[in-house]
Order: sequence, then structure tokens, then C-alpha cells
Amino acid sequence: MRVAVCADVGSTFTKVVVVDLDAGVLVGAASVPTTSGTDVLHGLDAAVVAAGGGRPGGDVPWYVCSSAGGGLRLAVVGHEELVTARAGRRVGLSAGADVVHVAAGRLGAAQLSALRAARPDVVLLTGGTDGGDAEVVTHNATRLARARWRVPVVVAGNAAVGGALGQLLAGAGVPVTVAGNVLPRIGVLAPDSARAAIREVFLRHVIGGKRLSRGSRFARLVRAATPDAVLTGVEVLAGVVGGDLLVVDVGGATTDVYSVLVPDERAGGPGRQVAGAWWRARTVEGDLGVRWSAPQVVRAAVRERLVDADEQVVLAAAAQARAAEVGFVPVEPAQRAVDRRLAQLAAVVAVRRHARGAAGGERWGRDLRDVRVVVASGGVVRHAGGDGVQVVAGVLADHAGGWAVPRAARPVVDVEYVLAAAGLLAVDHPKVARELVGWGLRR
Repeated sequence: MRVAVCADVGSTFTKVVVVDLDAGVLVGAASVPTTSGTDVLHGLDAAVVAAGGGRPGGDVPWYVCSSAGGGLRLAVVGHEELVTARAGRRVGLSAGADVVHVAAGRLGAAQLSALRAARPDVVLLTGGTDGGDAEVVTHNATRLARARWRVPVVVAGNAAVGGALGQLLAGAGVPVTVAGNVLPRIGVLAPDSARAAIREVFLRHVIGGKRLSRGSRFARLVRAATPDAVLTGVEVLAGVVGGDLLVVDVGGATTDVYSVLVPDERAGGPGRQVAGAWWRARTVEGDLGVRWSAPQVVRAAVRERLVDADEQVVLAAAAQARAAEVGFVPVEPAQRAVDRRLAQLAAVVAVRRHARGAAGGERWGRDLRDVRVVVASGGVVRHAGGDGVQVVAGVLADHAGGWAVPRAARPVVDVEYVLAAAGLLAVDHPKVARELVGWGLRR
């Protein structure tokens, strides 16, 4: 039997699955606390052994993604807010980044200070369609070069000047990668080249810079940021489903929502037309999580009128306790019920924002009526066992949320954590990745 190890080194837990490459199924799994206080390899190696993947240095290939140390922090600097800055933000999210700052227009002293204050790991520099305006992106690259900028930059703007701007930045000592334009023509969003460049910069510069491990072995093992791997897995699953797909991943600090839509005439709407149709989407709700961000979940649920006064009192106290003790593991049925309710509220609010289109000040929206499968993921959902489907049920019953819910969607829980594994395997073993997500759907 040929097997591969797939691992996600998260900020809280390190999850490992062992995949049978011949059958496309899981044959082992383990989860341990991430050992970020010492060396993340300690926890990773222990989890691989516990999952049955053998010891380091063996013949079994390892595929690793990571969001430890806060994941990938990305800043986007665009030509203007409506088009290229928006397109850059979308590309950054699709690359698995936490987009911590978006700027538009010519960088001045105040804008440069704000960019520094955001502490990005990578800057995505966009601006101008191919052969179009080059003044703003040139000004911004020149400003970064003169400012002795040392954070890696990905140039993904007007192709007519991309090469020259790359040389300008490199000559000033800025780590730089030149990618294809994220918006080569008005209405055409081309994320793949920039997404690949961001992934490469993450692997080359960011992982090692977070000092998560001594030596270079961990940096060599990591192939992607975790959200990037999950989105690839979602895309694989969408191909198996053969239609629109929605995934909600509820974490301790954030809730990520992924959707893949079949391209059609639904690209309407002036904002979306100029910035390009966004068929593969990810949004990150940094204020929605069941541990660090639990109090914000309750407050958001109150604003959205999802809880009454009596439930608010109970949930607010429980949320404060969970935020104060982020390692809390529920053991009593009542404690698990509270976790499920917080996860359900986080999911409902996150999907409302995703579908209504209010992320990062944007107004774009997602038409999710034709979604065939809704997948709930995240530790709190998986640990709920069969009750985890209640998280999805809350989303599908949200008829008062200001968005059109799926008309005939099947709810699924990613109990076996196959999406990240499928995303990691998709390049080297595309057939196995498809078989794995299909197996996960049947579980």
C-alpha cells in the first residue's frame, strides 16, 4: 500500500491524516497541540507517528500546510479602490492570506506609515490594465524602493511596466517577484499567476521568518498556507460535485467561507463587472471564532437579531470564559451544546456577510441559490460528531438573513478533515485528491 502524510500545522492544533494513494481513502489520523512554544516539528513529528505515518526520514512523502504564527499577512496596494485594489484583495484571499491592509492611489507619507503599521508579511502591488495607466503603480513601486522597504513585494499590475518595476525594487534591495497582472483587462480577473507568486513568497520568506522551528526542515516541508490548501481542496470538491459549492470553516479566532460557482450570466452588477467575476471566493471573518473571538460572535449575533435577550446573557458569559481560556475542551453535554451554538452563529453571520457582499467595504455579493452541497468544517464541528450538521442546518434555515439561501443543498460535515489533504495532493496526485473528497462526501 502506497501512502502519503498530509498535515496542517495550525496555530492551536496540528492535524495529520495518512492517505492511501491507491484507494483514495484515509487510513490514519491524529491531532496534537501545536508546539509553537518550542519547535512546531516536535508536535508534527509526534502527530505523524500517532497517525501511523512512520518516523521522519522514512519513505513516506509528507505534504504539509501551515497557518501557525498567524498565517500569511498580506497588504494590497492598488491603483484605485473600485477596480485594482478590490481585485488584489480577492486574489490575496484566494492565496490563503489574511488581508490586513488595502490601500488605493499614490502612496504618500501617511499611507506608507499605515502600510508599515499593518505589519504585512507580503505586499501585493497592483495597478493598471495591461497597456493602460502605469503612473500610479510606478509611483508606488518607486516610493517603496526609496523607503528602504524590506518586506517581500509581489508586482502584479500593468504588464508593460512589471519587469522594469521588478528591477527597480530589486536594485533597492527589496525582495520582489513579478507576476501576471491580476486585472489584465477591465472585467477580467486573472488570479492564478499572482496566487502562485504569493504562495512561493510565503514558502521562501514567511515560513522561515516566523521562527516556528529551528533549522530549515520545517520550511522545506511546508507547501502552502493552510487556507490556500483548503481552497484548492474546495475546488477539487466542486469538480466532483459538478455544481456550486459552499464551505464554512469555523475556527477559534476566525471563520472562513469558501464558495465555488459555475460561471454563468450571474456576473452582473457594475462593481463585479469592472473588477472581474469572482467564481472562486474566500472571505475571512476575523471577528468570528469560538475561542479567541467568541465574545464578538455573540455581539455580531445580537446585531443580526439571531439571539434573544435571555440567550444573549447565557452565551455572553460562556463566550467570555472561552476567550479567557482558549484551550478549553468541553466535556459536559451542555458545554458541547454551547460550542455548537456559537459555531452555528459564527457560520450564519459569516455566510450572510459572504453572500451579501460586505467584506472589506466591498459591495459585490454571491448568488448561492444553486449551491448543491454545504460543507461545515473546523475543529468544533468535527468534534461534535453527528451533531455538527446542526451548524450547516442553521445556515440553510437562514431565510431572514438578507440573502437567497440554497434551494436544494445537501449538508455535509468534513469529519475526516479531507479538504486540506485533497488540496495538498491536488498537484502531484489529482486523481487521489478527487477520490479522497468523494470518499469524504460519502462518509
